[in-house]
Amino acid sequence: MQRRKFISTATAGAAVSALAAPAIVRAQPTVRWRMASSFPKSLDTIFGAAEVVAKRVAQITNNKFQISVHAAGEIVPGLQVLDAVQNGTIEAGHTALYYFFGKEPSWAVATAIPFGLNARQYNAWWHHGGGDKVFNEFARKSGVVAFLNGNTGAQMGGWFRKEIKTVADLKGLKFRVGGFAGQVLTKLGVVPQQIAGGDIYPALEKGTIDAAEWVGPYDDEKLGFNKVAKFYYYPGWWEGGPALHSIVNQKALDALPPDYRAAWEAANEEGNTYMLSKYDAGNPLALKRLVAGGTVLKAFSRPVLEACYKATQEVYAETSAKSADFKKLHDHYFGFQRDQISWFRGDREHIRRLHGDRPPLSPIGRRPSGRSASWTTPHLDDGPEGSAKQKGPGHPGLCFLAQRDSARPAAAATCPAPSWRRPRFPFAAPCPSLLLQAWPPRPCRIRRLRPAHRRPWPPDRRHQAWVRRRPTALRS
Repeated sequence: MQRRKFISTATAGAAVSALAAPAIVRAQPTVRWRMASSFPKSLDTIFGAAEVVAKRVAQITNNKFQISVHAAGEIVPGLQVLDAVQNGTIEAGHTALYYFFGKEPSWAVATAIPFGLNARQYNAWWHHGGGDKVFNEFARKSGVVAFLNGNTGAQMGGWFRKEIKTVADLKGLKFRVGGFAGQVLTKLGVVPQQIAGGDIYPALEKGTIDAAEWVGPYDDEKLGFNKVAKFYYYPGWWEGGPALHSIVNQKALDALPPDYRAAWEAANEEGNTYMLSKYDAGNPLALKRLVAGGTVLKAFSRPVLEACYKATQEVYAETSAKSADFKKLHDHYFGFQRDQISWFRGDREHIRRLHGDRPPLSPIGRRPSGRSASWTTPHLDDGPEGSAKQKGPGHPGLCFLAQRDSARPAAAATCPAPSWRRPRFPFAAPCPSLLLQAWPPRPCRIRRLRPAHRRPWPPDRRHQAWVRRRPTALRS
């Protein structure tokens, strides 16, 4: 009898447990947050990262944790999001923290500072290099916690109504740019202007400002800057990999159940991936359309970049002397970057060895116009009497196989007088950008490297053997 009683009791207990489990889930509290964005809904990629977070959190928690996302101006203006989160007016915000550089320069480190990390390096610093910990030590002093939620990737240098050929061209230039970049460019004579994104177009159109920077081709095309400014410069050396963050009031975060907090953190990671991947997919196509519509793509000259770099170091030294928090973040951030550069330089060298160096960017798939577009093209079969120069219109990608130095083929290395040259633009710059390269290169046939009637001697078996040894992806 005791055995039967035990079995019946155990069975009843299991049934009660099975019924109690759903009751525990139903007992989870309903939490509602408001999240204010610093961006309008028209910028679907940046604003969309906050929407991704709200949607995923609701799905994970069976709609028990609801987040309503509001565009700039609906609850508070875009540049007052941090204040609203600090004061508890709203529970969360989605913003670029360098907007609050004027409060304390340390906020800028969370987003981007001149000649800083690119997107991949920033993700590594934040997640595995201690960036999350060291920055939130500073942020908690203001009663907020930051969660990484987005990165635009390397940005462009801006839209200009006139060409910038020398440092002297920057003097007196009214440029919509802020934060650290504004302080740096002030040393070079620029007059920085703080203008909201929606007001940039009319300011350029009326001539109130001479130049403006925003993000990159995808967003800039939406805002129509190409209609009021002709010259589009790169790289945006002050924003190598600008990060966006979801900021949360510390008390609101502490009140979340552990599983809700886990859902929040996971959703922000998804938003981070969403934003960068969407920009990487949209920017190349938008840049093609802009160039096809008459936009003139230009690179900042080396003297201009060197002057900007020198001024940047001066600003960093001055700011570090005034702010202990900034100095701590600055030293941690750039200490991580020094190790990263050595790895990224090796990564790019591997690509050059496989694919060969390429001349600078031409207008995205179009042939350079006119006889002025010329470059030195070493050939595999240059001989003593052969010329290594080939000038005239053509696509740089047609010649990339020959643009080799340390990785040139053995057959070509035996030529008496090859003219191996490397493009002048830096592959391992502190602020690398894939916009500096015509990528992917287009493979070419060996016969294009030198017309048959100009060959000083017939190709021998060494050249043929090298062709067979080339990677499959590069064979004609």
